[in-house]
Amino acid sequence: MILSDKRILEEIEKGSIIIEPYNRHDLGSNSYDVHLGKYLAVYESEELDAKKHNTIRHFEIGEEGFVLQPDMLYLGVTLEYTETHAHVPFLEGKSSTGRLGIDIHATAGKGDVGFCGNWTLEISVKMPVRVYAGMPIGQLIYFPVDGEILVPYNAKKNAKYSGQPNRPVESMMWKNSF
Repeated sequence: MILSDKRILEEIEKGSIIIEPYNRHDLGSNSYDVHLGKYLAVYESEELDAKKHNTIRHFEIGEEGFVLQPDMLYLGVTLEYTETHAHVPFLEGKSSTGRLGIDIHATAGKGDVGFCGNWTLEISVKMPVRVYAGMPIGQLIYFPVDGEILVPYNAKKNAKYSGQPNRPVESMMWKNSF
């Protein structure tokens, strides 16, 4: 079951969902539109290693936008800072974004109860496309949780992405034991 617009508004009023900045215009029937933040990042190495810390280089999207290229992985970030304390948030692309050939996440569309931060986007494109800071890039949908949450994400000792800033964050896979 997905929360409706009315239920999302009720949860925002209760403080169990926080979206900053919030704009009522961005609330759909059962989702909330999020926008591309002004920072993108790319990995500094052409070959990534899952056991090593792969560093990234940040850059700002200018007023003229930035042309994303195929065969590149870009890390972006949502303009919106969100907190979700009683629901499971899912980040999905918008149909308008998809019709431009833009994928906004490779595998990480689900958040956790207790996630607090800006969402890092794993962006890839099918053909060159110019993007702009502030453009609608995705939508959040919220699912209710069945049962009590024992440890929310923001309270986990091993939570690698809690409190994400307004800049993209690289993979923290290297922090895992394998």
